[in-house]
Amino acid sequence: MRHRYIYITIVTNLVLLLSFSAKGQDHANHLDKYFKIAVENNPKLQAEYKAYEAVLQKLPQASSLADPNLSIGYFISPVETRVGPQLARFSLTQIFPWFGTLKAQENVVALEAEAKFQSFLDVRNKLYWEVASQYYPLYELKKLVQIEQENIEILKSYKSLAERKFSSSSGSMVDVLRVDIMIDDAETNLEILKQKEKPLLSAFQNVLHEEVELEIPEELTPLNFEPSLVKDSLFDDHPLIQSLEYKMQSAEANERVVQKQGLPKIGLGLDYVIVGERQDMDLADNGKDVLMPMVTVSLPIFRKKYNAQKKEAQLMQESYELQKQNVKNQLDTDYESTVFEIEKQLELLNLYERQIKKTENTLEIIWKSYSSSGADFEEVLRIQQQFLKYRKLKAKAEAEFSISIQKYNYLISR
Repeated sequence: MRHRYIYITIVTNLVLLLSFSAKGQDHANHLDKYFKIAVENNPKLQAEYKAYEAVLQKLPQASSLADPNLSIGYFISPVETRVGPQLARFSLTQIFPWFGTLKAQENVVALEAEAKFQSFLDVRNKLYWEVASQYYPLYELKKLVQIEQENIEILKSYKSLAERKFSSSSGSMVDVLRVDIMIDDAETNLEILKQKEKPLLSAFQNVLHEEVELEIPEELTPLNFEPSLVKDSLFDDHPLIQSLEYKMQSAEANERVVQKQGLPKIGLGLDYVIVGERQDMDLADNGKDVLMPMVTVSLPIFRKKYNAQKKEAQLMQESYELQKQNVKNQLDTDYESTVFEIEKQLELLNLYERQIKKTENTLEIIWKSYSSSGADFEEVLRIQQQFLKYRKLKAKAEAEFSISIQKYNYLISR
């Protein structure tokens, strides 16, 4: 058992190193390095791992015998015996629990360690979700800034044409003023977006617990989504469920420990008595020291505490089973809402993609009409704002979709 958990400790470190390549199969590569940084630096995750290592240190404690007892006695008034006076006594005793008790105790701690390791995995998986939740708003912000900058350039080109139309008496000064107002709005909005980067970046770096040079792709890699059709065992491998399962097994093992602790303990000992020589006569074995082996047996006749400990272990098993049911229900609820959110964002992305193409084509037609006749400038601006709106909504939907995918992967332990 002990060698098994030394092996677990080694495997744990390998999991930390290999988990990134496993995650890379499900996520775009641009997030992999941030996952790695977060795992290496995040204090909450490190605290969970330290707690796991602390439980491992209980293994040698649980499998060790109690310390032997050594007592030394000196006879102030020597006890006279036939072969001489007893001068001093040395007594060494070792208590042994009932057969199999130490192994049963070790098994309890081993299962506690398994449960703590699953808790560590849950915090790690949740950390991936948290990193994504802080990263994709930065992607959305970058896209919004880019869209707003392009919008300003387009509006400025509209303004130039409107001014030329006005100068040639084929347009209205109202058109110039109208587009000038929209440029002012757009420039203010752009400035606000740029100021928003600082708090978003700070939140992202706090999750990583490190200042990093942010790298955001121009476009997100499309992610496929196929919801699981079988839900009966969907959450069985989730670390939260596994942790409670190991805790329940630990409580069962603890019940067996209590049963063994309620059996007699055996003590083996050795007494050594120093005997002085008699001066008044010469006897065989005169002054011969005494060596006396001893056996002691405890009598666990007071059963109340053992019965209470056994009942405690049984109640904890029932508690963990109920907690498992509650966690499964919560995971199922989150799963359904997350699947709905993903499918909703997919529908919206398809809608925005279609609307962007339609408004772009409409804008091109109306712009040609205005360029030649100077009419419908207000409609040009209105369609331009629609085009801008759908592009912004698409960027938001991309970010929301990516965050929901990461939450989905957390829920199904992918």
